[in-house]
Amino acid sequence: MAPPRRGGTDSQGLVLEQSPRWVPELSPAPRFWPRVARCPAGPASRWSACPSEMSSCSRVALVTGGNKGIGFAITRDLCRKFSGDVVLTARDEARGKAAVQQLQAEGLSPRFHQLDIDDLQSIRALRDFLRKEYGGLNVLVNNAGIAFRMDDPTPFDLQAETTLKTNFFATRNVCTELLPIMKPHGRVVNISSLQGSQALENCSEELQERFRCDTLTEGDLVDLMKKFVEDTKNEVHEREGWPNSAYGVSKLGVTVLSRILARQLDDKRKADRILLNACCPGWVKTDMAGDQGTRTVEEGAETPVYLALLPPDATEPQGQLVRDKVVQTW
Repeated sequence: MAPPRRGGTDSQGLVLEQSPRWVPELSPAPRFWPRVARCPAGPASRWSACPSEMSSCSRVALVTGGNKGIGFAITRDLCRKFSGDVVLTARDEARGKAAVQQLQAEGLSPRFHQLDIDDLQSIRALRDFLRKEYGGLNVLVNNAGIAFRMDDPTPFDLQAETTLKTNFFATRNVCTELLPIMKPHGRVVNISSLQGSQALENCSEELQERFRCDTLTEGDLVDLMKKFVEDTKNEVHEREGWPNSAYGVSKLGVTVLSRILARQLDDKRKADRILLNACCPGWVKTDMAGDQGTRTVEEGAETPVYLALLPPDATEPQGQLVRDKVVQTW
């Protein structure tokens, strides 16, 4: 099995054992969305309820898969523009720390924390770190992801399983664990792709209606993503109305998940004005796209950083797919 290309982490893929029924490791949805208390300004902040005396009242932005490609460019730009600490995460600790050293050589000061988004315990360790050090999180950029090469000989069902495991289910787990600790006026950016929109257009009319339904729940979406994987294993995915793009379906899931999570935030924490959006960085020259990409990583980082730094009084975009700083209709 040839390894998929991993965006922002490393080039080592996952070798998965085939099983009669695939069950992804899912983080249970939180029963409530607790508000994260604002830290008071000035000297009195040392008496606040923030867990850490040193940095818990500081602002913090976090990028998953930040050691290379678009994730690295996003981290660099946030280090320059974000008022607060920037945490670069990567699955491979050595590569992540090497990326941090490269940015430090440029005069920037990112922090590093190991994160394998495929490992629920790794996500929770990061969550606990953010709670202890900062009392929550201000900006989350979900960038980590994988893609198989077009000519990869790996059977399509294994490509589907591996791709959705990371791009959809692991990204959802990160959101499930970290959204409850987002601070007021927080910003969440999920890196998606217009390939998700293309996958939607290539779905059957019935599936298109389900994905576009405004009342689709998070549980409904999870079931649809599981069904795609199961249908590929049973070699019936085309008959069931699915396209032949595991990457496209995974990013379709990310885009729809972003809409659903934004709706949940509006329902349960509207006063906190947390904005959550998906974005397409474009066809960027990275390990995933190869030399076929038409944009530099710096150009690919522009829209994610724009969404991450939306001003505190902004009320939109919310739950949208954004490309070149423009909301896309789909």
